[in-house]
Amino acid sequence: MAAEQEKEPGTFSGTAETSAADFVPEAGGPIVSRAKRLLIAGTGSGVGKTTVTIGVMAALKARGLSVQGFKCGPDYIDPTYHTAVTGRLSRNLDSWMLPADTVREIYCRASRDADIAVIEGVMGFYDGKNPKTNEGSSAEISLLLQCPVILVVNCKSMARSAAAIVKGFQLLDPRVRIAGVFANLVGSEGHYRIVRDAIEQECGVPVIGYMLRDENLAMPERHLGLVPSIGRGELSPFFSQLAERISAHTDLERLLQAADTEPLEASARIFRPLEADGGGTAPEAPRSPLIGAHANADAAHEKVRPPEPRVRIAVAKDAAFHFYYPENLELLQAYGAELVYFSPLAGEKLPAGVDGLYLGGGFPEEFAERLAGLQEMKQSIAEGIVSGLPTLAECGGYMFLTDAIVDTSGRQYPMLGLVPGKVTMQTKLAALGYREATGTEGNFLLGPGDTARGHEFHYSVFEPAASATLPPAYKTKGMRGSKEEGALKGSLVSGYTHLHFASNPDMPRRWIEKCLLFRKMREGLV
Repeated sequence: MAAEQEKEPGTFSGTAETSAADFVPEAGGPIVSRAKRLLIAGTGSGVGKTTVTIGVMAALKARGLSVQGFKCGPDYIDPTYHTAVTGRLSRNLDSWMLPADTVREIYCRASRDADIAVIEGVMGFYDGKNPKTNEGSSAEISLLLQCPVILVVNCKSMARSAAAIVKGFQLLDPRVRIAGVFANLVGSEGHYRIVRDAIEQECGVPVIGYMLRDENLAMPERHLGLVPSIGRGELSPFFSQLAERISAHTDLERLLQAADTEPLEASARIFRPLEADGGGTAPEAPRSPLIGAHANADAAHEKVRPPEPRVRIAVAKDAAFHFYYPENLELLQAYGAELVYFSPLAGEKLPAGVDGLYLGGGFPEEFAERLAGLQEMKQSIAEGIVSGLPTLAECGGYMFLTDAIVDTSGRQYPMLGLVPGKVTMQTKLAALGYREATGTEGNFLLGPGDTARGHEFHYSVFEPAASATLPPAYKTKGMRGSKEEGALKGSLVSGYTHLHFASNPDMPRRWIEKCLLFRKMREGLV
């Protein structure tokens, strides 16, 4: 990825120590994570939990600890922060999109060689899919993982009242373990002491730290160009400032004590070994000294390498296309795919000899003018799809397939022209929320009786051409009802919905089978 960054300014470059290639299927038996763990939650959106989470991660990393980040919910941007700060690929934990066993498996696999797992909550601690239950909330994740919680409270303009807020969060579900409080946005050290004394007396939990109101240390807006700026390292000074501030005003020893929990165990289900050619064993990843005498307690638990690649799938990855759940890529590998990354934004053509194509979400609208002018790149991708290349395009990838992207000023930029119609950018959200997707006839990933879960989040609206329309790829169900979504064309499946393959692991298997058939047809074997 570093080479990509050097050759093309603005292309996405990750800094994670781990990647999809390092995440391999298990030989069976339980997966044990002995990492300390902590969930940093907020009383609501906008209280500063992302700022606090990033600061805590950076401060712990500065101490020499191996920190594994996670994000509750479907969001792609906050995990990008985590990855940049920790050097480890952050992952989503979503108890609505995924079964409870899968959430635990993802957690244990990713954290078992870390010193501590820091999980960032989503919205308010109890906010989720259902206003009457914990479904899909940070609270549900904390219960699934038996995870202590640090509650971030916006203490601006309050004193003893902060204790009433914390007490309410304790009482709503007594099963959750609020192990500490972080007093954010206090006006002074004296203000912090007042809040601390009230909370510790009335709620019986420690206030482990605080942060003063400081406009110069505000989290950058999560605007559309944010992720590319992270990839270029432009936010590194900000992360360093956060680490210094958190270290100065937080009792990190007390935080680590709060995070000291019993080991967590999960069954190997999603990434169980596959009956395919290839295989072999790989040694355990080296463990940190902090894990101590238990470091080799599960050393007999072997990893199994993915089967020898049976197909090659091209994956667009740069500043314009980079929203992929790691497990989606890893499941493709586990079923026998070699992933071939390329950068459309750098003008790279579709890699030769591939058997499939994955065009993920991202920000093509931010680079629409550049993409529009890269004719050879666009032609190579369009020709591949028209030839029958099994392709999945999600959100930004779907936008790239249309006739044109129209920006908020009305400027129009031609795209691939495979989906008749154009997408028009808006200044307000066009869609946001969870989706349960049912496949349609001709969809090679999801048939008419098959379902998967995912989410939508976009500022654009698709306007189909009056002269030609394509059949929908999915029927999706959300909070506001059901609708037809996306477009099918030959072996192309496209739409706004981001699907999580772990919600239906048959999807990657079917994709591989479709790629194998395409290869045989290309080689004249069928």
